[in-house]
Amino acid sequence: MSNDVYAPVRYSTSLKDGLDKIQFWRIFLKHYAHPLHRWIHLWPENPPGYREKMGKFCEEVRKLSIEIMGAITESLGLGRDYLSSRMDENGTQVMAVNCYPPCPGPEKALGLPPHSDYSCITILLQNLAGLKIFDPMAHGGSGRWVVVPQVTGVLKVHIGDHVEVLSNGLYKSVVHKVTLNEEKTRISLASLHSLDMNDKMSVPCELVNDENPVRYKESSFKDFLDFLVKNDISQGDRFIDTLRIKD
Repeated sequence: MSNDVYAPVRYSTSLKDGLDKIQFWRIFLKHYAHPLHRWIHLWPENPPGYREKMGKFCEEVRKLSIEIMGAITESLGLGRDYLSSRMDENGTQVMAVNCYPPCPGPEKALGLPPHSDYSCITILLQNLAGLKIFDPMAHGGSGRWVVVPQVTGVLKVHIGDHVEVLSNGLYKSVVHKVTLNEEKTRISLASLHSLDMNDKMSVPCELVNDENPVRYKESSFKDFLDFLVKNDISQGDRFIDTLRIKD
């Protein structure tokens, strides 16, 4: 059990257990997953089939992430292979296995606070509804929270902060939170995909002109971890806010 956000494998509750001002109704296991041979021996040995089954899942969902990122960069006019080598060979994949136990007062607690993911994209599998995303355009721009319906076997894809940077704001990272269930345990598997730990994501020159100046500073996965150590995201601090260049 550890609060060391740099650790490649850690088990904890909330975000930084006992350190954040607000504690959340969650137990989680996080571990690195790419390249698989570098990390799998550090994963838990119990339950006995965990390494084999999770390893297969990580490999398959990683292939999907490369396909999705290729479609995103193609949509931006950058071509399907713009990031493929950087993500496929040296990219980072972090698995977050989340457990949200039954909560006697679900209206008084949260499993996770409103936040956006630092990754390029997150691919999520869940067993119960509980995920909510914020729609900023609803109610005349005042926004509203929308429940993401649960469909068995469906993978959900979140745009992360680094795709917002990559697109110079054309794509927006998804703000989401986790609500709780009074009777049932919710389990989710979140696979977060980004560049190498120290590889900087920046706005491509192809997306910059006089009408569209650079709107974001470059940053890396390591920069996010440094931010997480120094800030309390349970209070609403968002990494993407530190990257926006003000007019």
